[in-house]
Amino acid sequence: MSETSPETVSIRHDNQGSHGAYHATVPGEAAEGLLTWREASPGVVVADHTLVPGAIGGRGVAARLVEALIADARAQGWKIVPACSYVAAQFRRHPEWADLQA
Repeated sequence: MSETSPETVSIRHDNQGSHGAYHATVPGEAAEGLLTWREASPGVVVADHTLVPGAIGGRGVAARLVEALIADARAQGWKIVPACSYVAAQFRRHPEWADLQA
Protein backbone atom coordinates (compact mmCIF):
# COMPACT_ATOMS: atom_id res chain seq x y z
CA MET A 1 0.00 0.00 0.00
CA SER A 2 1.46 3.34 -0.96
CA GLU A 3 1.27 6.53 1.02
CA THR A 4 -0.95 9.22 -0.42
CA SER A 5 -0.60 12.78 0.72
CA PRO A 6 -3.82 14.71 1.35
CA GLU A 7 -2.99 16.94 -1.61
CA THR A 8 -3.22 14.00 -4.04
CA VAL A 9 -6.77 13.03 -3.01
CA SER A 10 -9.24 14.81 -5.30
CA ILE A 11 -12.73 15.49 -3.96
CA ARG A 12 -15.78 16.22 -6.11
CA HIS A 13 -19.16 17.19 -4.65
CA ASP A 14 -22.24 16.02 -6.52
CA ASN A 15 -25.06 18.14 -5.04
CA GLN A 16 -28.53 17.05 -6.12
CA GLY A 17 -30.35 19.58 -3.93
CA SER A 18 -32.03 17.36 -1.34
CA HIS A 19 -29.21 14.81 -1.38
CA GLY A 20 -25.72 14.36 -2.72
CA ALA A 21 -22.35 12.74 -2.44
CA TYR A 22 -18.69 13.54 -2.13
CA HIS A 23 -16.48 11.43 -4.39
CA ALA A 24 -12.77 10.94 -3.71
CA THR A 25 -10.21 9.76 -6.23
CA VAL A 26 -6.52 8.97 -5.93
CA PRO A 27 -4.18 9.23 -8.95
CA GLY A 28 -3.54 5.89 -10.60
CA GLU A 29 -6.49 4.12 -8.93
CA ALA A 30 -9.88 3.36 -10.46
CA ALA A 31 -11.55 2.93 -7.05
CA GLU A 32 -13.51 5.86 -5.67
CA GLY A 33 -14.34 6.83 -2.09
CA LEU A 34 -17.84 8.05 -1.32
CA LEU A 35 -19.64 9.99 1.41
CA THR A 36 -23.39 10.36 0.90
CA TRP A 37 -25.72 12.86 2.52
CA ARG A 38 -29.38 13.81 2.43
CA GLU A 39 -31.27 16.86 3.59
CA ALA A 40 -33.18 16.31 6.84
CA SER A 41 -34.67 19.80 6.96
CA PRO A 42 -33.65 23.20 5.60
CA GLY A 43 -30.03 23.78 6.61
CA VAL A 44 -29.60 20.31 8.16
CA VAL A 45 -27.94 17.43 6.32
CA VAL A 46 -27.58 13.81 7.42
CA ALA A 47 -24.20 12.28 6.62
CA ASP A 48 -25.48 8.75 6.14
CA HIS A 49 -22.74 6.65 4.58
CA THR A 50 -18.98 6.66 4.00
CA LEU A 51 -17.29 4.02 1.87
CA VAL A 52 -13.64 3.70 0.90
CA PRO A 53 -12.75 0.63 -1.17
CA GLY A 54 -9.76 -1.40 -0.02
CA ALA A 55 -7.77 -0.39 -3.11
CA ILE A 56 -7.51 3.17 -1.77
CA GLY A 57 -7.97 2.47 1.95
CA GLY A 58 -5.46 3.50 4.58
CA ARG A 59 -4.56 6.72 2.80
CA GLY A 60 -6.75 9.22 4.63
CA VAL A 61 -9.42 9.24 1.93
CA ALA A 62 -12.37 8.95 4.35
CA ALA A 63 -10.98 11.79 6.46
CA ARG A 64 -10.68 13.99 3.36
CA LEU A 65 -14.30 13.23 2.45
CA VAL A 66 -15.48 14.34 5.89
CA GLU A 67 -13.27 17.44 5.76
CA ALA A 68 -14.92 18.41 2.46
CA LEU A 69 -18.36 18.03 4.06
CA ILE A 70 -17.24 20.13 7.04
CA ALA A 71 -15.84 22.87 4.78
CA ASP A 72 -19.10 23.03 2.81
CA ALA A 73 -21.16 23.05 6.01
CA ARG A 74 -19.17 26.04 7.26
CA ALA A 75 -19.46 27.85 3.92
CA GLN A 76 -23.19 27.12 3.47
CA GLY A 77 -24.31 27.41 7.10
CA TRP A 78 -25.41 23.76 7.33
CA LYS A 79 -25.68 21.64 10.44
CA ILE A 80 -24.76 17.97 10.19
CA VAL A 81 -26.39 14.88 11.68
CA PRO A 82 -23.56 12.30 11.76
CA ALA A 83 -25.62 9.15 11.13
CA CYS A 84 -22.60 7.37 9.62
CA SER A 85 -20.40 5.84 12.33
CA TYR A 86 -17.21 7.13 10.68
CA VAL A 87 -18.52 10.70 10.51
CA ALA A 88 -19.67 10.43 14.16
CA ALA A 89 -16.18 9.25 15.16
CA GLN A 90 -14.61 12.18 13.31
CA PHE A 91 -16.88 14.59 15.19
CA ARG A 92 -15.65 13.06 18.47
CA ARG A 93 -12.03 13.49 17.34
CA HIS A 94 -12.60 17.11 16.29
CA PRO A 95 -14.31 19.05 19.08
CA GLU A 96 -13.76 22.21 17.02
CA TRP A 97 -16.56 20.95 14.76
CA ALA A 98 -19.12 20.77 17.59
CA ASP A 99 -20.87 23.94 16.36
CA LEU A 100 -21.76 22.14 13.12
CA GLN A 101 -23.39 19.12 14.72
CA ALA A 102 -27.18 19.17 14.60
